[in-house]
Formats: sequence, C-alpha cells, structure tokens
Amino acid sequence: MKKTFLLLSFALLTLGSCSSDDNNDTTTPVGPSVGQVLQPSVGGPNQPNQVFVDLSTGKIESVNRETWDFGFSNSSDFRVVINGSLKMAVKKLETSDITLKQEINLDVTVGQGETSAFNGYVDNPTGVLAGAGAGIGTAIAEISAIDADNKVYLVNLGAAVSTVKPSVGSVEVDGAARGWKKVRILRSGNGYKIQYADLASATFQEKTIAKTADFNFAFFSLTKGNTVSVEPQKTKWDLAFTTFTNYLVTGKDAEGKDKAVTYGYSDFTVSNMKGGTQVYQVLVATGGSYADFTKAKVDEANFKISLTDQRIIGANWRNGGGQNGSLPSIRTDRFYVIKDVDGNYYKVNFLTMTNTAGERGNVSFEYALLK
Repeated sequence: MKKTFLLLSFALLTLGSCSSDDNNDTTTPVGPSVGQVLQPSVGGPNQPNQVFVDLSTGKIESVNRETWDFGFSNSSDFRVVINGSLKMAVKKLETSDITLKQEINLDVTVGQGETSAFNGYVDNPTGVLAGAGAGIGTAIAEISAIDADNKVYLVNLGAAVSTVKPSVGSVEVDGAARGWKKVRILRSGNGYKIQYADLASATFQEKTIAKTADFNFAFFSLTKGNTVSVEPQKTKWDLAFTTFTNYLVTGKDAEGKDKAVTYGYSDFTVSNMKGGTQVYQVLVATGGSYADFTKAKVDEANFKISLTDQRIIGANWRNGGGQNGSLPSIRTDRFYVIKDVDGNYYKVNFLTMTNTAGERGNVSFEYALLK
C-alpha cells in the first residue's frame, strides 16, 4: 500500500534514460511534508523515455520507449495494445494464415496524409480497451478463444527514437522507420500466444505470454523476442510522461459529426486509469489558486470523466506554440487534482517544460498532499 506522506523539502530528481529491460528506479526518502518538486526525465527534445511517477512516494521509473511493441492486458479479458509512443499502427487482414506473404500498406500509418482516426489503425487514446477492435477500444480485436477467429494483422512498427538535435524549443521525436511485421495473437490457457514474422516469410516465430495480475500489462518486444519490464506495478504509479498517439479533431463532416486524424503528441501526460488513479483539471479563474487549494475544495463529481479517459492532463498543461514563431510554454491558468488508488488527494502544478537552455523534454512539476 502507498504511504500518505511526502518529502520534507523541495528537491529536483533527475534520471537518465534506460535502454535495458529493467526500469531505472530512483527512490527518495519520504517524510512529513507540505510539498515536493519532481523532474521526470523525459530525456530532452528527442523525448526517448516513458516516465512513471508515484505521487505517494515520489518514486520515478523510466524506460526507453523503444523497449516494447505490444502490451497484453492482465485483466480478465484478452486485449492487446500497441506502442503509440512510437506511432505504431495495425490493420486486420482477411486471413488467419500467417505463412502467407503480405504487402506494405502505406495507409496504415499515423499522422501522415491526414490519416483518419476512424480507420481503426490505432488504439482509442482514451485508454478504454473494451470494444470491437479497429479503434473501438483497441486496434486489435479482443483475442478469441476460437483460434480460427484470430486474424493476421499487418503491423507498421512506427518510428525509432530520433537522435537528431532540433532547434531550441522544438522537438525531434521520430527517427528512422522501424519497418513492418505480420502478427497473429491467440489465447494460450489464461495467457496469450503471439506469432510474428517478416511480411514475405513463410515461417514465423511463436512465444507465449503469461498474465501477471499485479501489472496492467505484460509487455512484449519483437526485437528481443520476449517479455520486457515497462510499467511499475499497477498500484505503484499515478502519472506517465510520454510521446503519444492521439486523435486530433479537424472539423465536422456533412452530417455534423467530428472529423479527426491520428496525430503524434510530444510532452504528453496520462493518468493510470486502469490502476485506479483519478484526475480533474482546475482553472484558476473559477477554482482559485493552486496555493490556496485545499482538500475541502475537492469536488468528487469532477473525477468521473477520468474513469474512462486517461488524457485529462494530456497536453492541456502547456501551450503548443504558434505559426508566429512563439514557442511552447506552460499554461499558468490551471492545475490538477489527483486521487490515487489508496484515496490520497494531491494537487499538481506544472512548472517547466524546458531547461535553462530552452530545450524541450525537461518537465518539472510541484505537488502536495491535500489535507
């Protein structure tokens, strides 16, 4: 169980990137406190890291976002997510025979050529897994107990982490294309079986993946051919900092329905919805200042939307810059209220998104336990 106390002084915690299977852990001493400042190590303007933060302990865990390709849900259903931080995309094919040759389909992509969000090539960004697949919930349909029902998927592996240094204030998150695979996923008892191969291959590799109840997902790397460590245990993190595949609304169609494209975001923050973390946004104009916000001002009803959407913070904490040359910046007119799985309440206020040299991917935020 989490503890309900925080660090005494305001401290900056810095982590390096982690490219191995093991998470890079930094645990701070804990004690009675009114607040704390944390600096999740996103890794600069290439933003190579996914960073997980536990507010009750101040613990930060970081992993290189190229570490994994698929996440296999450990819940009672059989759902599989793709790595949206790399702009992965998938399309269900008409065959269940993975030995058949497949061809690249450049429509199966993220953020290029105004790819419609409703083609179903990516997971729904809310984080809700339930649905028929093809973006209604996960892009990959729920894995059936009937093997013949589980089709082959064409998989665009997205982009590697870039190593190109961008201009000050910009980001360069997408490196070289990671290529294509064909993948088929089956059930194996209470776990999963993944089959994968190059598109032209008549043979395939096969691995089994067991469910682990203490974690939201079991993560798998096609490169390593095995499961890898990514997220902390599901009750031991609250917020994650990452690049992210989102839907971007571009207007209305002739029937008045939203038109949207898939779009890659940098500087994105998600809440651990599946682990029980809840969150809502407070605008200073209506809810008062961060400094004056107390537990008595918490409105439980405002948490409801975060039960079915992990993007309440998202990119809403910062301005994106503009065509007039303005650089991205922190929004100072808002802060966030977090309720963790143990019922502790925190207020969170973003402080920076750049370092003193103006380089992006250098986030810091203050937070305090509400009493």
